[in-house]
Amino acid sequence: MRVMQQQKPLEGAQLVIMTIALSLATFMQVLDSTIANVAIPTIAGNLGSSLSQGTWVITSFGVANAISIPLTGWLAKRVGEVKLFLWSTIAFAIASWACGVSSSLNMLIFFRVIQGIVAGPLIPLSQSLLLNNYPPAKRSIALALWSMTVIVAPICGPILGGYISDNYHWGWIFFINVPIGVAVVLMTLQTLRADVKPAPNGGGLMPWGWHCWLLVSAACRLCSTAVKSWTGSHHRKLSSSPWWRWWLSAS
Repeated sequence: MRVMQQQKPLEGAQLVIMTIALSLATFMQVLDSTIANVAIPTIAGNLGSSLSQGTWVITSFGVANAISIPLTGWLAKRVGEVKLFLWSTIAFAIASWACGVSSSLNMLIFFRVIQGIVAGPLIPLSQSLLLNNYPPAKRSIALALWSMTVIVAPICGPILGGYISDNYHWGWIFFINVPIGVAVVLMTLQTLRADVKPAPNGGGLMPWGWHCWLLVSAACRLCSTAVKSWTGSHHRKLSSSPWWRWWLSAS
């Protein structure tokens, strides 16, 4: 297990750069939850799939993202908030590139699941790093600035997705995350430092208990079963039966 070290709040240009980096990371993650929505007909048609099959591009990202978020605190205590944030951003950019070059719907869904998993820590860590590095008197302003990205990104998603799919190859819906991810990593390296050291007890179990972990595992298993059923011979039966939608929502 690892424990956090307290750092002095940032000031001046460093504070501005850090705020931009964390806000861009949040914007990038939230944007990807909506940017593909209006492009599903284009993506499905280009990859030779039906519209109902194409909706898995949205579902796979959302479910994977929801499953990975509860692991953020547990992972941050072991590798550090800054390191986890950097690796999540790098992995998200790579997964976005892989989504853009996908040659089949199965390949795209696979990388969307990876994208959703690595995107899970971005929002919790962005908020945590923002509060930890802002002076106490300015934290309300920091949260207000950060919240703007959460509100604006879902609005920009369908607009950008529609424009890109109408005028360019649909892969650019995902490629736009690559330069944003690179910028976030560079700005984070310039302003934030690794903030952890090994703890004497050497580790531990997840603080929220095994019963919660079993629920997460069940959700993962349910998602896997749904994807397998979709790609298998029982796809029509699964799609026509409403129970699986309720279970996915509950997970």
